[in-house]
Amino acid sequence: MIEEISIRDLGVIGDARLPLGPGFTALTGETGAGKTMVVTALGLLLGERADSGVIRAGSPQSFVEGRWIVPEDGPVADRVRDAGGDLDGGELILGRSVSAEGRSRAFVGGRGAPVGVLNEIGQQLVVVHGQSDQIRLKSATAQREALDRFGGPALAGVLTQYSAAFGRWQSNRGELDVLIAERDRRASEAEELRLAIEEIEQLAPQRGEDEQLAERADRLTNLEDLRFAAAAAHELISSDSPDDAQDALGLIASARRQLDRVAAHDPALAPIAESLAAASFGLSEAATQLAGYLGSLDADGARELEIVQERRAQLSGLVRKYGPTLDDAIDFLDTGSARLLELDNDSTRIEGLQVQVEADRAEVVALAGQLSELRVAAAEELGRRVTQELAALAMSNATLTITVEDRPEYSTSGKDQVSFLLQPHSGAEPRPLGRGASGGELSRVMLAIEVVVADTDPVPTFIFDEVDAGVGGASAIEVGRRLARLSRSAQVIVVTHLAQVAAFATNHLRVSKDSDGAVTASSVEQLEGDSRVAEMARLLSGLPDSESGLAHARELLDLARGSGSE
Repeated sequence: MIEEISIRDLGVIGDARLPLGPGFTALTGETGAGKTMVVTALGLLLGERADSGVIRAGSPQSFVEGRWIVPEDGPVADRVRDAGGDLDGGELILGRSVSAEGRSRAFVGGRGAPVGVLNEIGQQLVVVHGQSDQIRLKSATAQREALDRFGGPALAGVLTQYSAAFGRWQSNRGELDVLIAERDRRASEAEELRLAIEEIEQLAPQRGEDEQLAERADRLTNLEDLRFAAAAAHELISSDSPDDAQDALGLIASARRQLDRVAAHDPALAPIAESLAAASFGLSEAATQLAGYLGSLDADGARELEIVQERRAQLSGLVRKYGPTLDDAIDFLDTGSARLLELDNDSTRIEGLQVQVEADRAEVVALAGQLSELRVAAAEELGRRVTQELAALAMSNATLTITVEDRPEYSTSGKDQVSFLLQPHSGAEPRPLGRGASGGELSRVMLAIEVVVADTDPVPTFIFDEVDAGVGGASAIEVGRRLARLSRSAQVIVVTHLAQVAAFATNHLRVSKDSDGAVTASSVEQLEGDSRVAEMARLLSGLPDSESGLAHARELLDLARGSGSE
């Protein structure tokens, strides 16, 4: 349950704290005082979409915080811990801020979290009913969901199995339809892949081969220049001419002989002579290498260049088709082969899918039949019990009939068309809730359904935003009684403008509007004793100080207390 909510700078509310706790909390106040902002604050804590327009004028951001009491072991606690948050002795703190720029931040158990986490947790903690939900009750989907909730765990279990089977059936059937519809196209794709793979395998390219061939082609293209330069260098180092004194080796040998002739006269010349000897050795080595290089130059370079250029052209063709690089073309062998294997297995896959689809359909049909049986039984019981509740809500002659009819097609929820039909009095024709039911009747039907469904599908907290719209007099008193009854098994928070409803609350909060002459702000006050009687009188007559209004208020509170003890 929600223990407390704090609101800051949201709409007309500057700073307010709402003590809630167990039982039935009624929230009242004058029109425009900010009751709607309380519901908006709860919506933010439950992950609803944020709107920067709700931020109080002149404030940089709004902030809402809620303290919940939840079991320390359970799906809510597990989801909180999954999100990185934690509980403090069973207390869960949820927070939400909205900036003037529209940015929103969520806090779960003391840690920042995606807003979606608030929504996931909120679905397990709170059911919110507003006037829009009364309109939604007219839809077939909302009616089926209400019936399924009443069906309890047995129906929910079958529905879960059915949903899984239906999803699997649709997925497999979709794949089968695609394979059959695209059989010719996929066969053509397989043939193209087969030819491509054959082309690549015939050329058998190697990684880096294109770079090696480019280097080889450059060498062969400049073969004569390379040969001339190498020969000239060799001639300069070690000439084959009779006058060998003119090559580098001969010149160094002459220099060394000159030093050797006088070295005995100065020891300093010995290291220089040794350097000349080393230079002579290095040049001899270079001359040998140049001779080897000249010998390695191809005699038929033109023919080899032709072969290299042809290979390069073949590889370039592969790159253009399967590139943008040679490595990509080589990788295409792996990806293309895997895709070809998949395509070649189409016939086998189609046969396997046909068998699977038939098995899936048989399971869907069987589970849909079970769903229908459970819904028919639940519909009869739900209709009977809601009719009893309606009698207590001043609709004594009304009857709710719930029909479960077969639809032509299966859907994610089965094959049933669920319809809620309201017969306002005996002799009248039952009509769908979407046609003929007034707003007040819809309010009471919705409340009756929640009271009944709560016995099989309990919810920790119910929030009703003006569920009493269109209701007054004795009907309003019965609405209050039913809300009080619902609060025995769940926390109930009601935004109301009717004293007949607020009288049954165990916790009464009033939203008050104050003004300093420039800015209007609202605050929240917990009412007890005379202040509560005065608020009840205001709700009844608009006159909080009227003696007759105060007397009527006390009488109404006494009536509610007497009903609460029943």
